[in-house]
Amino acid sequence: MSELTHWINGEHVKGTSGRFADVFNPATGEVQAKAPLANADEMAIAVAGASAAQPAWAATNPQRRARVMMRFVALLNRDMDKLAEALSREHGKTLPDAAGDVQRGLEVVEYCIGAPELLKGDYTNNAGPGIDMYSMRQALGVSAGITPFNFPAMIPMWMFAPALACGNSFILKPSERAPSVPLMLAELMKEAGLPDGCLQVVNGDKEAVDAILDDEVVQSIGFVGSTPIAEYIYSRGCANGKRVQCFGGAKNHMIIMPDADMDQAADALVGSGYGAAGERCMAISVAVPVGDDTADRLIAKLLPRIEALKVGPYTSGNDVDYGPVVTGAAKANIEKLVQSGVDQGAKLVVDGRGFELQGYENGFFVGPHLFDNVTKDMDIYKKEIFGPVLSTVRAQTYEEALGLAMDHEYGNGTAIFTRDGDAARDFANRINIGMVGINVPVPVPLAYHTFGGWKKSVFGDLNQHGPDAFKFYTRTKTVTARWPSGIKEGGEFSIPVME
Repeated sequence: MSELTHWINGEHVKGTSGRFADVFNPATGEVQAKAPLANADEMAIAVAGASAAQPAWAATNPQRRARVMMRFVALLNRDMDKLAEALSREHGKTLPDAAGDVQRGLEVVEYCIGAPELLKGDYTNNAGPGIDMYSMRQALGVSAGITPFNFPAMIPMWMFAPALACGNSFILKPSERAPSVPLMLAELMKEAGLPDGCLQVVNGDKEAVDAILDDEVVQSIGFVGSTPIAEYIYSRGCANGKRVQCFGGAKNHMIIMPDADMDQAADALVGSGYGAAGERCMAISVAVPVGDDTADRLIAKLLPRIEALKVGPYTSGNDVDYGPVVTGAAKANIEKLVQSGVDQGAKLVVDGRGFELQGYENGFFVGPHLFDNVTKDMDIYKKEIFGPVLSTVRAQTYEEALGLAMDHEYGNGTAIFTRDGDAARDFANRINIGMVGINVPVPVPLAYHTFGGWKKSVFGDLNQHGPDAFKFYTRTKTVTARWPSGIKEGGEFSIPVME
């Protein structure tokens, strides 16, 4: 069993707290490594190193910082297979899905190569008599990010790439469940030319998080995870005067109109609902067909697709549809919620309970589940399951379907499948959800737009990546300048005398 490290001041550093977290192989259930859990003293060392390195990095012009990002992109492409394999080994994703995790992070790094343009300020000539006025975007100082297990490559890069491009140093506290890839990314950033101390990776649990929240040097914090923890980090971070953005839970609805292409809708639901074993904040977990006939046709299309899903370890090849969930505790929670759905009266159309994979009986595999006749009062509707479970809530009208999505406390993503442009336009305009797909089941914006939900899916007023990232990781300074008349009036050739 290997013992992982922190990455502090450009090198691997062993933990000194004496506390560790088990890192599992989700396919076998075996502990494959242990990750050190930092205490406040270890975090303070990392913050001090980041603080010492930041001024020189901020003074490096944006074009040179962008060149580091360019080299980092090349290294990510070089090591894509290596990163994907390490990610799959700790998370359980299939290799193509793991490579996609890295790729979507890489695309944000590519966007950050445009930092010289994105950091330009404004200028007003002759704002007043002889007065010019201009603004500058300047780095905050030391920023920090607390990232989840389900995207151990993408979300760290969504945070540290723009933060570094803006001239900040960055403390990354990744999930202790999948810590290897963040450490590998830090190694690649050093190889790309990032100065030591500018990117620190500190593994830890709540003690490390609280140390970040309470450290006066840390100026901003980003978080992705569950809503209760998002609320905690947002409130404590803001109380300590930090700039904070926190992204929480989701319960994403997909509306299926009677005129929708049912094959297209069914394919979209299976891919978005069961991909990555449902461990995505943008997974569709609620299907809302409009009308009983639509619902019946949809269920008929879904059944053979779900029953044909291939569940297995990433080592079984690229034709595996999804792998295990991340831990035994996650599996137990999913199974508990599935049972609650049965107990509360939902119809379990596809029953994945008791699923076992030969040779991997101790792995954290969960079979696919499909519920029909789910109602708003059921736990499987109200709670984020984060597993391969799709709930069908039948609506009789478009307005009822729209209301279901609008009334739910989460507002991360949603989609509508229809051939009717008017219905799609109305849906996009009225829905109170941050990311909307029209015949697109997982509407994750590309890197040059921004990612973020509404309602209890987000705490803070700026989204991730895109232009908002450069606003979040900088503050604006405005300068008003007036220069007195000087030698422009001409030279003086006489010896000056007192008057």
